[in-house]
Amino acid sequence: MREIRQIIVPVDFQSYTDEIAEFAVGIANKLAAKVTFFHVVESVEYYFDFIPTYLTLNDEETLAHAQKKMSDLIEKSKKTWMGCTGKVSSGDVVDTILEYTHDEGMDMIIMGTHGARGIEKILLGSVADRVIKRAPCPTLVYKPQKK
Repeated sequence: MREIRQIIVPVDFQSYTDEIAEFAVGIANKLAAKVTFFHVVESVEYYFDFIPTYLTLNDEETLAHAQKKMSDLIEKSKKTWMGCTGKVSSGDVVDTILEYTHDEGMDMIIMGTHGARGIEKILLGSVADRVIKRAPCPTLVYKPQKK
C-alpha cells in the first residue's frame, strides 16, 4: 500500500476554505503527513487571445493578494499541525494543480467541491471532477457543510 506523506490541498479562498483546511489538516495529522495548500490565480488571458486595453489586468496585485491570504491560512493551520506550507501559482487551475502534484511527488489530493448542478455545472464545469479524472494519486473530495 502506498504511504501518504505529502498531501496537496487546492484552495480557492471561498467562504468554506477554512473548513476544508481543517479537514485536510485533521487527516494529515492522523497520517503524520505534510500539507501543502495550493492556490492558482487564473488570468482571463488563459481564455482569450485578445484582451481589450480597457480591461486592466494587474496580475502582480492579484498574486500579492492571494499570497497574503495563503500566509493567513498557513498561520491559522499551523496552530493545529506544524507540517503546513503553501504555494501560490498562476495558470490554468486544473493543469497547474496536476502539474504541481506530479512534479512535487504528492501522495494524495484533498480538495473541496461546490456541488454544482444543472446548468451551473454544464457552464462552469467542475475543477474537482477534472482533477479526479486526471490525478496521478488518490484524491479525496470534501463537500463543505452549508452554513
